[in-house]
Amino acid sequence: MDILSTLSPRALHAPESGIVELVNYARGRAGLIPLWVGEGDLPTPSFISDAAAEALRAGETFYTWQRGIPELRQALSRYYQRHFGQSLSPEHFYVVGSGMQAIQLVLQAIASPGDDMVYLSPAWPNFAAAAGIAGIRPLAVPLEFTAGRWQLDLTRLEAAITPNTKALFINTPSNPTGWTATKEELAAILAIARRRGLWIMADEIYARYYYAGGRAPSFLDVMEADDRVVFVNSFSKNWSMTGWRVGWIVAPPAMGQVIENLVQYSTSGVAQFLQKGAVTALDEGDRFVRSNIEKATLSRDLFCDALIATNRVETLKPDGAIYAFLKIDGVEDVRKTALDIVDKTGVGLAPGTAFGEGGSLFMRACFLRDPAQVAEAAERLSRYIAAL
Repeated sequence: MDILSTLSPRALHAPESGIVELVNYARGRAGLIPLWVGEGDLPTPSFISDAAAEALRAGETFYTWQRGIPELRQALSRYYQRHFGQSLSPEHFYVVGSGMQAIQLVLQAIASPGDDMVYLSPAWPNFAAAAGIAGIRPLAVPLEFTAGRWQLDLTRLEAAITPNTKALFINTPSNPTGWTATKEELAAILAIARRRGLWIMADEIYARYYYAGGRAPSFLDVMEADDRVVFVNSFSKNWSMTGWRVGWIVAPPAMGQVIENLVQYSTSGVAQFLQKGAVTALDEGDRFVRSNIEKATLSRDLFCDALIATNRVETLKPDGAIYAFLKIDGVEDVRKTALDIVDKTGVGLAPGTAFGEGGSLFMRACFLRDPAQVAEAAERLSRYIAAL
């Protein structure tokens, strides 16, 4: 019997990650500078890990609240008051097993198989793949790349909406491009959603990585209480917690029982001792987040300045997020080139083909690392580019 032929077509057609392909190809090599995945080089700081370990030792290992422990939902409420100026009650917050699961649960809540969802591309590939696995058709609207900068054509965005479209997925600041919507653009996107009766799934995971200072504009700055906007987020990037797999959803309290039910029938909740660490991250981690942002700012400048100086790389310093998305003159097969670069230089980049429409001539580098290491990576890449 052909076992694969008996499996679900949706599962069979789930695409292989073009990022993971490179990681698996070169993982563990000596001297490697891994800029291919979206994480920094620091482990979770001890004040967060210690809080989780203490809860683990105290026996906080039982079934817990599907919506998240009350202490964490209260901490999220305080966090949004502090950084977004929003008075959101704990009933707006739902703790889930990663930002990826947040996306999956919101997809299940707001859309059905056969619906369309419009998103901006190039994009982190997991959203479109998750939508496809759920039987939802992802429709890409490419951002425009002009003079090294990415821009959104709002007319093109609205033209992509079909009678079957249920929602817009908006990631700003963007992975991989660094495109960051202005407050005016967010208001215009919200107006389209209101006019067309659509949901917005807002991925603002990089809101704190905003190089103009402060935090990036948010839909929270322009929306009303009755707007159909749901936010997905994660502890991964701000607090160096990628391996913890803890995220959250911000949604109207009226959705609470629906989200609780979806959590119950997927993971039945996030481990309580992990949530205790997350409480500490929110309440005591602002200084650590600021240090991560300062490091990202310096590394962004070192990396981009060095590559732009080759006169062979088309890019500008991104407005937000933690990635340089770069186009090397004369390179057309970025997957093949990314493999060659890691073989010859020991620098791991993600090929732009992994990020969908509009990304096929680009490569992504995550610069949330020690500036000295990022400068070394830029030097290696500059030598490689000079030899092309």
